[in-house]
Amino acid sequence: FQAEDGIRDAQESRGLGDVYKRQGQENPFYERFDEVMDICKERNVCLSLGDALRPGALADAGDHAQIEELYTLGEMARRCRAKGIQAMIEGPGHVPLDQIPAQMKMQKIACGHAPFYVLGPLATDIAAGYDHIACAIGGALAAMYGANFLCYVTPAEHLRLPDVEDVRQGVIAARIAAHAADIANGIAGAREWDDAMSRARKARNWDEMLKLAIDPESFRSERAKHPPRSGDVCSMCGEFCAMRE
Repeated sequence: FQAEDGIRDAQESRGLGDVYKRQGQENPFYERFDEVMDICKERNVCLSLGDALRPGALADAGDHAQIEELYTLGEMARRCRAKGIQAMIEGPGHVPLDQIPAQMKMQKIACGHAPFYVLGPLATDIAAGYDHIACAIGGALAAMYGANFLCYVTPAEHLRLPDVEDVRQGVIAARIAAHAADIANGIAGAREWDDAMSRARKARNWDEMLKLAIDPESFRSERAKHPPRSGDVCSMCGEFCAMRE
């Protein structure tokens, strides 16, 4: 938009968002969403419609602000669909387990079954240092009840910027959650992967188990920490191993 000199100066010193607030206007991306859609359609861009008012703690889950914004996101998704533009919806971040099924169903209804991805959701707020686990717990349930994509969370969440190892752990945790949900939802090939691992364990085929592990690096390092006397078993039960012949 074309601003007057005084407002243009304010843009430079305070930012465009502050100018809109001072003028009693909406977020410029929302006010000019038709123009944004035109640009995205011309360049075949898929829009990710984010939820700025997503719950940042369990206490916020399902509050008025989150639900009101969800219906706004649904309206934007319908506008995208009408123009032939792909769009997915960003979902909540912190949700108690008992609320997750309803949250997933509500999103699907409000947004016309647009693809939905969730930021976890984290099932508890006290897992500092282990938020990738809290994320995987909530994410598995969310995916089971309709979430289409899981956004990973690292052990460093809420504490610091993640490093490469944090990212690796976060991604593996999210993949485990997604796979568990795929099994529950009967996704082709999901259960077959687990059954193949079970057969490899029965045969004590460690090379095959390594290939089938979701994280072969961890598989290899953990086994190397305390190798068994006999290479065809694990070291958990020692001489009392029920699998030894």
